[in-house]
Amino acid sequence: MPYLIKPLILLLCLVVTGECRKHGHRVRRWTGTVETQKHGTSLTKKPPDVTKSRKPKTEHLLKVDDHDFTMRPAFGGPAIPVGVDVQVESLDSISEVDMDFTMTLYLRHYWKDERLTFTSSTNKSMTFDGRLVKKIWVPDVFFVHSKRSFIHDTTTDNIMLRVFPDGHVLYSLRVTVTAACNMDFSRFPLDSQTCSLELESYAYTDEDLMLYWKSGDESLSTDDRISLSQFLIQKFHTTSRLAFYSSTGWYNRLYINFTLRRHIFFFLLQTYFPATLMVMLSWVSFWIDRRAVPARVSLGITTVLTMSTIITGVNASMPRVSYIKAVDIYLWVSFVFVFLSVLEYAAVNYLSTVQDRRERKMRERARSQSLPCTCGISQTRTMTMLDGTYSEADTNSLAGYTEEPMVPEEEQEEMHGVPEKPEHMVVHLSVSSESTATKKKKSLRALNIIQNTHAIDKYSRMIFPGSYIFFNLIYWSVYC
Repeated sequence: MPYLIKPLILLLCLVVTGECRKHGHRVRRWTGTVETQKHGTSLTKKPPDVTKSRKPKTEHLLKVDDHDFTMRPAFGGPAIPVGVDVQVESLDSISEVDMDFTMTLYLRHYWKDERLTFTSSTNKSMTFDGRLVKKIWVPDVFFVHSKRSFIHDTTTDNIMLRVFPDGHVLYSLRVTVTAACNMDFSRFPLDSQTCSLELESYAYTDEDLMLYWKSGDESLSTDDRISLSQFLIQKFHTTSRLAFYSSTGWYNRLYINFTLRRHIFFFLLQTYFPATLMVMLSWVSFWIDRRAVPARVSLGITTVLTMSTIITGVNASMPRVSYIKAVDIYLWVSFVFVFLSVLEYAAVNYLSTVQDRRERKMRERARSQSLPCTCGISQTRTMTMLDGTYSEADTNSLAGYTEEPMVPEEEQEEMHGVPEKPEHMVVHLSVSSESTATKKKKSLRALNIIQNTHAIDKYSRMIFPGSYIFFNLIYWSVYC
């Protein structure tokens, strides 16, 4: 028994000694102390973790809490200059009905604020997101005549703030704005429109804030891929001027001007070409027989209704302006040509009816007029008189008959003694002179166009196309 106790005590001492050595090595590793081992080698300290070191906050570095940023820089002194430059990302849409345009752009401001200076050994700037913007002073620029605008916030607010050690600040944001544009549609769709986006400080007059283009005309840059379906972007340029408000004073205002020219090809296909076809289709009725009433009437009504539909469709996509547009002139003149072709057939039909009625009355009057004449003929005959007036040439057909003087029937009975009634033909002829017939032919020739309905259609085939071609020449020479 005593032999077993001594080994157990020795084993316990060895275990305790080993644990003490492990604990001492762990303490030396975490504290970083340098120890010299028995073999003469030394243990060096590891570099500290930078991410775990404690740094001062941005507010403390920029001394945001030490200043009042509700006031502009150099408050009470001269106006603070704020430079502006713009990069147009896209020109999204142009609306003729609402008279506005939508543009997406990068708006950048440049100014100097002595309160934001900080020390930097590398002289590098610091860049922040939109969270710091709420704690410092920034220019209160807004868009004049804007209807809607917003700052993009996907995935975070598209705002960038860059501060330089000397206090210069760059403030950039991505904005989409819808602004009004006063358009003149007197030459629509052969027009050019000039629109402008206006920037201005809302609170600070020109005595407190001087807004200017940072690099002149080079302050405005555009993407070469910007394009619109209906317009050709001709020119971007910048201007600036002072704007006066009677209640608050003078303000610096910056302008982004751009000129747009409308593409005509779409309107040629959708408006001008169909209208021209309808006018040409209305001329087909001039070659249709005037007695084909259903064909000519239906053709005229179809062309009139089609022109009305084209005019309604064009005006539906346009604002209700009080002046006449170029497309209105073309469409309404085309409508008048179509409508006149319908009236032309109405006139032809009416004159044909009047002429038929007159001829029918003349035939009835001629049948009721037949008078006797003694011309040695074997039997009684009757000659129908059409209009009761004959020239000398018309009487040559009676040259073979023997003429006798006109004697009453009572005297004939006394002369022959026998009341015989010989067979004879009695006709009263009024022979007109050549001068009378010539005058009447001239008067009838003057009314030939009115009485001859075929002549009206014949002249319409030349007058209508010629007039429409002449109108097109004048129209396109004026507006192109």
